[in-house]
Amino acid sequence: MAVVSQTGPSPARQLRVSTAVGRYRRWHVDSRVEVEEEGWLITYLDVITLILVLMVVLLAFAGPGKGKDGQQVKADSAPTQASGPVPGAPYPSGSIVPPAVPPTSPEPLAVPAAPPLPKTLNGLPLDQLGADVEIIMTDDAVRFRISSEILFESGAAHLAAEGQPVLDRLIPLLNSDPNLRLVVEGHTDSVPIQTERFPSNWELSTGRAAAVARYLIERGVAPQRVQASGFADTRPLGSRDNPVDRVHNRRVELTMERAPTSASKTR
Repeated sequence: MAVVSQTGPSPARQLRVSTAVGRYRRWHVDSRVEVEEEGWLITYLDVITLILVLMVVLLAFAGPGKGKDGQQVKADSAPTQASGPVPGAPYPSGSIVPPAVPPTSPEPLAVPAAPPLPKTLNGLPLDQLGADVEIIMTDDAVRFRISSEILFESGAAHLAAEGQPVLDRLIPLLNSDPNLRLVVEGHTDSVPIQTERFPSNWELSTGRAAAVARYLIERGVAPQRVQASGFADTRPLGSRDNPVDRVHNRRVELTMERAPTSASKTR
């Protein structure tokens, strides 16, 4: 019997090897292909990114565009509300519709400030009024304060003879400006009074103010300028319980001031 030597693999072994190689190739992709495909994708993305950056730079240097008529277009900082065309009056084509102007409310009328008191008062002999008259000056009024002890007797509203010279010295000052209003105010202390003529301090203070106003009118002060009022003990200068302060609370005040204008009356 002849013996045949086999130098190569058997057919069965070759079949198993080819089958294993086929399976490996089926489920395994060459890594070199993946590297080539990923490198191409990264290069493409880099190109797109460079193009976008170049466009942004060009737009930044270009600035705002221009309209049809060659004028530069300006962007408003805040959006504005546009109004439509007025019915019945169409605008021609290509024209710009002007924005509607909202109605504005009229501004309130400013009331002019009262002019200061006449400077002629500074030239009058205020120092000759004596210590019986206290002078209080402000920007828009001057007040003469006289104690009731000088003008009236206790519990009376008849002008005393000793008080008449004090009022006579005041008359030139009161007539220095006929446009000023003269307000005569009567004030009492808090001690109650109850007589047949004066049931309370209200009647007493009003009667004293009226007596002074009547005397001034008889001496030449225009009656349309004079106003008399009584306030009883509602406006004290000091304490109501202290006897010394009660003397100061009993007084008559004459105030020269500007008459209120019609505009200030309606406010």
